[in-house]
Amino acid sequence: MFRKSVSISIFVLLLMAILVTACAPKAPSGEGYTFGILMVGPYNDHGWSQAHYEAGLYVEQKLGAKMIYIDKVNSADRPGTTPDQLAGELVAQGAKLVIFNSDDMKDAATTFAKANPDIKVIMASGDQVWKDGKAYDPMANMVNIMGRMEYGKEMAGCAAALTTKTGKVGYLGPLINDETRRLASSAYLGAKYCWTEVLGKNAADLAFKVTWIGFWFNIPGVTSDPTQVANDFIASGFDVIISGIDTTEGLAEAKKAAAGGKEVWAIPYDFIGSCEEGKEVCLGVPYFNWGPAYVETIGKAIDGTWESNFQWNRPYWKDINDADKSAVGFVKGDALSAEASGKLDDFIAALAGGLNLWTGPINLQDGTVYLADGVVGTDQEVWYLPQLLEGMEGQSVSQ
Repeated sequence: MFRKSVSISIFVLLLMAILVTACAPKAPSGEGYTFGILMVGPYNDHGWSQAHYEAGLYVEQKLGAKMIYIDKVNSADRPGTTPDQLAGELVAQGAKLVIFNSDDMKDAATTFAKANPDIKVIMASGDQVWKDGKAYDPMANMVNIMGRMEYGKEMAGCAAALTTKTGKVGYLGPLINDETRRLASSAYLGAKYCWTEVLGKNAADLAFKVTWIGFWFNIPGVTSDPTQVANDFIASGFDVIISGIDTTEGLAEAKKAAAGGKEVWAIPYDFIGSCEEGKEVCLGVPYFNWGPAYVETIGKAIDGTWESNFQWNRPYWKDINDADKSAVGFVKGDALSAEASGKLDDFIAALAGGLNLWTGPINLQDGTVYLADGVVGTDQEVWYLPQLLEGMEGQSVSQ
């Protein structure tokens, strides 16, 4: 009897040990795996590049992999080098996967991916491996990842329309391409909807002007100065500045103007913490959260289940600011009034419920019908928007 009890006890202990082992958190799968990131701007720019850098830290935390990076990857900061050459430097340091983080690097990413088929490549904001895209170029080692920031920009436009007292919203744009046209236009659609449908005002009384600086951030002597552009907006009566550039000059100049007694507000871009530089004038920030998609995609590179694909990832509508699930979020700023905040919540809930502002009638800036009444824009029609929209002021193509 005693032996049987001992045997049962040992069996129970062994079973418990097995269960504890099975239920214990698994060690990160990426230990010993190195990935690299090429960032177009400084890693701490409070914008686009910092959002990628912090996503890299998130990958390290979640997978146990190691990040290496090169920032300021642009012709002004690194003359005589190309992104594909710099990607080679990351590989020489042990990177098995390289993230190219800017549309400006698209051609270089393709060149590198084709020349290095054994190295995995993530091209952020690109469309090379989109089977339904205009630039489809199959590469087994490449994945395209982009967040559907159109929603975030619509939220930004709505917040601007709910706040402006002059009815004049300025959009501080980078360079002109498909991405920047559709994002600026999304901000306009959000502003127009909340101006007309929420506030009940006439669309003709809303001014929405886009001024482009020529690159993602200021390059003295090459681009227009975003500080001057922001000040020009303010001097012309534009009391809300929505930023489409990687850095925070719009917010900084709005803060200065407000300190001087003007009623001015701003909406920065890209990075969840951008409002910190001007809380008193910040209405909120639409931001990218690259971490979840990077963890999933790099995890597949690590475990051998990698497949080339195109990702255009939506917000997680149950909670757009869920750090582990949402590709795009919007954090409200301190300067957003309680009344506007409530109306913005209703607008976000409508988007979550299926409201699609890319539904006709929508005309292009030159008056051409783009989407007929009731027609919902396809992914291709939104992604490859050829002009700004009717009702917007500003260039649609580079001169």
